[in-house]
Amino acid sequence: MKQTVQDKRAAFRVLHERGCFVLPNPWDTGSALLLQGMGFKALATTSSGMAWSQGQADGAVSRDLVLEHMRMMVAATDLPVNADFESGFAATPEGVAESVRMAIDTGVAGLSIEDATGDSHNPLRELGDAVARIKAARSAIDETGGDTLLVGRAENFFVGRPDIEDTIQRLRAYAEAGADCLYAPGIRSREHIAAVVAAVHPKPVNLLIGSASEFKLQDVAAMGVRRVSVGGALARAAWGGFLRAARAIADEGRFDEFAHAASGAELNAHFRPSAD
Repeated sequence: MKQTVQDKRAAFRVLHERGCFVLPNPWDTGSALLLQGMGFKALATTSSGMAWSQGQADGAVSRDLVLEHMRMMVAATDLPVNADFESGFAATPEGVAESVRMAIDTGVAGLSIEDATGDSHNPLRELGDAVARIKAARSAIDETGGDTLLVGRAENFFVGRPDIEDTIQRLRAYAEAGADCLYAPGIRSREHIAAVVAAVHPKPVNLLIGSASEFKLQDVAAMGVRRVSVGGALARAAWGGFLRAARAIADEGRFDEFAHAASGAELNAHFRPSAD
């Protein structure tokens, strides 16, 4: 039976109540359907993966195109979709609220707002401004019924400011401002992960594992992490295979990299409509 938007949002909230689940990040309809078929319980968009699929750099895609992509991803799958909504595509808290209302209208089950500025000289928003933007997003969600999950992101470790104390201060402030889930992409050590989980307890924490890691899912679950996302890693893995094969042809005239390709029969089997 087709899942309604309300069904997806309700299921998504339940996933955050206990245990630890993986939230993989597809970048188009095909990758979303493959992940759904593998048994994952929810999906998340990836700003980088989506941007590369459009021939653009991460952070350079317009709000309109991101909203169109979110709508497409929601329609592609019966799973809840969490949106990487970057910094809200607005300069002011009022603008963030407007953007969030548009995002909610796409049917996403959750969305994240980050505190990065995009300015390499001043990469993080002043805390008061960042909190005001989370509050604006919270108000916009509450006005629509409040069932869309709000994720507050502290980008310290992603933008070259790896200060765990400031990261925790920001996450606590975002939790108090109404974020339902907290996220500090780039933290990797057991000590930092445990510190973040403890700081915002009982609210759930998202952990990014976007590269080869010593941790397995059961390891981070034992640390109290509620959900794990992979960001653009699956997209980069796909592009990695593409680049290796294309470079072998362009540079050496070799075609042997195709030995690692998925078979057409396997892909067709995934995408062929079921008999029922």
